[in-house]
Amino acid sequence: MIQIMVDADACPVKEEAYKVAFRHDVPVVVVTNSRLRVPDHPRITRIVVGDGFDAADDWIAERVTATTIVITADILLADRCLKMGGFVLAPTGKPFTSASIGNAVAIRAIMADLRAGGENVGGPAPFSKADRSRFLSALDEMLVRMARMARTSAH
Repeated sequence: MIQIMVDADACPVKEEAYKVAFRHDVPVVVVTNSRLRVPDHPRITRIVVGDGFDAADDWIAERVTATTIVITADILLADRCLKMGGFVLAPTGKPFTSASIGNAVAIRAIMADLRAGGENVGGPAPFSKADRSRFLSALDEMLVRMARMARTSAH
């Protein structure tokens, strides 16, 4: 069964994920380190994992399957989920894939080294309306593709 897991603490597209999930009748699991308001809806489950380092990431990565879409901006979590066979989508609408994740992990490491050395390398670009629109479209496309694959493999 297809499901969406949201790495929710800093996710700017939770409402958009709910909207697309409801349209496709797909359950959403919202994983967070602290209590977070979520709509009272039978297709949404909130999981509060506590504030341990990487607790939300660990919870998600341990439960990812080939029918899971994980929404996260965390490159290392994306890498773990891809290795478990899941699908991963950034809040900007950019899918992480097995072909792109190695480069993303390497760039992350380089930027961390530069910051540790005192370089001012800045951060990600501010989240935009175009990012939100791209996310809605990408999540919808991913769900349609996964549903089609599920129907094809069932026959």
